[in-house]
Amino acid sequence: MSSSEPTFAELLADCRTTAIHLEMRDVYYSNERFESWQQGHLTDWNDRDSWRRSFHQTIEDAVARGVEVRRARIVSEPVTPYIRWEHYVTTANLLAGEQVRWLPRRMATDLSLPGNDFWVFDDHTARIHHFAGNGDFVGYDFTNDQALITHCAAAFEQIWQRAIPHEEYDPA
Repeated sequence: MSSSEPTFAELLADCRTTAIHLEMRDVYYSNERFESWQQGHLTDWNDRDSWRRSFHQTIEDAVARGVEVRRARIVSEPVTPYIRWEHYVTTANLLAGEQVRWLPRRMATDLSLPGNDFWVFDDHTARIHHFAGNGDFVGYDFTNDQALITHCAAAFEQIWQRAIPHEEYDPA
């Protein structure tokens, strides 16, 4: 990322109405929190300092300004251990004010989906994420191409309408 590219926190700080995020992978890069969870360590949701990250404050600040932050995840079933963990830690996203829904991949067959995960901010800026086959993050691109942003936002809205609210989705 060059120094002229905005950080996620800057993008969300500039956001005024909506931030949408689509995730479509069943495995993302491994991390210490995932590995700890696999070993049976659970989060104490009452101990905010133990799980809270700067990301959560960024989301809280945006939501407090009136920005609607929504995340949709398309997942294969049965879900991978990584997705099961993501479902577990999504509690932190919800506590920060983010709305999250889950769409089983079998229910997305007739949708025209973008090829990559993305964020769209206020329908005018998109950050497109790129991952290696093993889930390692390899980078992202920014675009203000309105046709691409419209495609991503329209796909997201179709997914959102079908997706299951986090509280109702059981990844078991």
